[in-house]
Amino acid sequence: MPVVELGPGHCDALLRFFTALPEGDLTFIEEEVTDPATVRSWAAGDSPGRRWVSVDAGGNEVTGYVAVRRLPGWSDHVGEVRLVVAPSRRGTGLGRELARQALVGAVSAGLSKLVVEIVAEQGSALALFTDLGFSGEALLRDHIRDRDGRLRDLMVLAHHVQETWAGMDTVGIADELDAPAG
Repeated sequence: MPVVELGPGHCDALLRFFTALPEGDLTFIEEEVTDPATVRSWAAGDSPGRRWVSVDAGGNEVTGYVAVRRLPGWSDHVGEVRLVVAPSRRGTGLGRELARQALVGAVSAGLSKLVVEIVAEQGSALALFTDLGFSGEALLRDHIRDRDGRLRDLMVLAHHVQETWAGMDTVGIADELDAPAG
């Protein structure tokens, strides 16, 4: 499934994607992703950041979403990564493909640091980002509350671009930065 930059033509499919996510997944997404106005603003490019989706061959079904949002003010060299993969596509490498796209897009945009927040129990997400050169920067105990009221630990992982360039080269991201945009 190709990964493409989010555009207005993906709005309805992206809304269907978010609406179909299990309730437990929605707990850990900060934005109100089932709100049509929010998704339309993303698709129209009216909100900050860059966003990509994985779509089926016809472009009618979204199976994954990733965003890089540049932080404001004195942290404007930092981008925050948000990644969601359809439950049916987890474990297929799609999350890695989306995360790589976010990393390439962020580096191309001149960001020198990326961060991602992961609920401590999400071992596969932790492994995915660690393999891409992210490392632990903070553990926030009892930082989020799930929809059942249980407190969960939140991990903040960071990717320092200059420090991890060799690691990026190892996983092929440096080659992608030199490749024509597609």
